[in-house]
Amino acid sequence: MRIGLFFGSFNPIHIGHLIIANYMATQTDLDKIWMVVTPQNPLKNKASLAGDYDRLNLVRRAVDDNDRIQASDIEFGLPKPSYTIDTLTYLQEKHPTYKFTLIMGGDNLATLHKWKNYQQILENYQIYVYQRPDYDLGELPTHPHVHIYQAPLMQISATYIRKCLREGKPIQYLVPDEVLEEIMAGHLYQ
Repeated sequence: MRIGLFFGSFNPIHIGHLIIANYMATQTDLDKIWMVVTPQNPLKNKASLAGDYDRLNLVRRAVDDNDRIQASDIEFGLPKPSYTIDTLTYLQEKHPTYKFTLIMGGDNLATLHKWKNYQQILENYQIYVYQRPDYDLGELPTHPHVHIYQAPLMQISATYIRKCLREGKPIQYLVPDEVLEEIMAGHLYQ
């Protein structure tokens, strides 16, 4: 089985994330997409993150009705901060018959050389990249394991959504209705 790993803080998950996940699930050779909720990205500030299980719950609510996309808490039990190579090694040991593929934005591809053991990732895994406007892809787009896709993109960010919530502005249509309900019920990001 070919599993696409879409890592993210998903703080919160929004329509843009879901469009990319659905595109990768339906327009590529991947069988399933695992949206891996990252407890702590070593390149990001943890202070602005909602709780790990709150974010996981939001992702689960967002993808509950899609049998090709699922939420994953695989990194919750791994050492912090979360390094992609460690997660990939763990998953390959746990699921030796699965083929794992990374899904990332072009901005991440351009900074992949800063990741722990990035050469090992490039050598052993396929990387499916969705282009993001105004980002240079760096030097890796021609690597044989890197595949560039023109997935539909929306100019929505979790940062913008959190800002709206703090300011009491509506976020309807930026997140799925189920996610909006959970955010409001749990007073997340407010």
